[in-house]
Amino acid sequence: MTRRFLWLFLLLSGLAFAQNRVYELRTYTAADGKLEAVKARFRDHTIALFKRHGIESIGYWVPQDPEKSKNTLIYILAHPSLEAAQKNWAAFRADPDWLKAKADSEAAGPIVLKTESVFLNPTDFSLLK
Repeated sequence: MTRRFLWLFLLLSGLAFAQNRVYELRTYTAADGKLEAVKARFRDHTIALFKRHGIESIGYWVPQDPEKSKNTLIYILAHPSLEAAQKNWAAFRADPDWLKAKADSEAAGPIVLKTESVFLNPTDFSLLK
């Protein structure tokens, strides 16, 4: 009987956790000719640092639009909650490894001109919860 209650508690806790999950849609506009440098920084440093700080990468895209494909990176992250996102972002931004990777990648000047971020709650019919 105790096992059943424990199992039910764990199941309901998981559902409650999933209901607070938020997604973050981020769009980066790279400086002219710097999109490959932005992508390299993500590939070589940022994604691993996100993972270290509890920020889950869902996917990364470059638009098919000919003009935007030259300077735009769009990606989606997942966070356990909005509060966790804020805490994890603060830790990420203070991480010495991130500060070094950012400084190294911007030795010749900024590579990202503009960053847009939108936090999203999944709908009841969304495949991602």
